[in-house]
Amino acid sequence: MTPRLDTAELRNLSDSDITEQISGVRKELFDLRFQQATRQLNNTHRFKEARIKLAQLLTVQQERHSSPTSLT
Repeated sequence: MTPRLDTAELRNLSDSDITEQISGVRKELFDLRFQQATRQLNNTHRFKEARIKLAQLLTVQQERHSSPTSLT
């Protein structure tokens, strides 16, 4: 997993970078669920880390779509 980014750093990323990271974290969550189902997962804390990062990324993405400056 990539190191955890601070919210200010996430806001400095481009839209395409955020979209790429969202898809990467979603894939990672899928892989973690698969590993857990097959009893191969040792680090269960990675679920929480990935969910937090996904929530941060989705929040920043939603802020950009709903901000009045992005409508112009």
